[in-house]
Amino acid sequence: MKSKRQITILLALTALQAMLISTHAASGAPADTLATPESFAEIADTAARSAALFTEAGKVLAHPRCVNCHPAGDRPRQGDVQRLHQPPVARGEDGFGLPAMRCQICHQTAKFEPAGVPGNPAWHLAPHEMAWEGKTLAQICEQIKDPARNGGRSLEDIVHHVGGDPLVGWAWAPGGDRTPAPGTQALAGALLDAWVKTGAACPN
Repeated sequence: MKSKRQITILLALTALQAMLISTHAASGAPADTLATPESFAEIADTAARSAALFTEAGKVLAHPRCVNCHPAGDRPRQGDVQRLHQPPVARGEDGFGLPAMRCQICHQTAKFEPAGVPGNPAWHLAPHEMAWEGKTLAQICEQIKDPARNGGRSLEDIVHHVGGDPLVGWAWAPGGDRTPAPGTQALAGALLDAWVKTGAACPN
């Protein structure tokens, strides 16, 4: 006969398993992939479909490859474990680092695989107002819809930023032992485009 503690643990594990199954069924794709926009067509309610599309795109937005460059503080994060950047650096006034430690000193025009250092000509941190670290997907959704907190971008600009910006594209080919963002950049952009076209509703 199971003890009360064993039964409690079993019930908790069963609830967790049900939640994970439900989450998987909602998108039709595992956490390391992305479902296509078309796969959400069976959701009849437009607002619900829109929120579901954003939730799927949120697998990318909430991934370490994105959140590490959208930190809550002045230091970027690194790796899948999201440790503070080493060596210690700070965003500086323009997001490209302090005068004596600019991002481009280490992050040059392309990845330097021998040292595992990513690169891009525009390597920098997202502005303070675009910080995603520690936020829920619903909070991120409301934030990127607000020009005062998204760098003055329209929703169409957001779609292009995620789906076509070469700097963002690094997230799908990060090199080293970093886990790529789910799916592809084009698919992430397509999901956000479908989200905008269905009313840009945010998940609860």
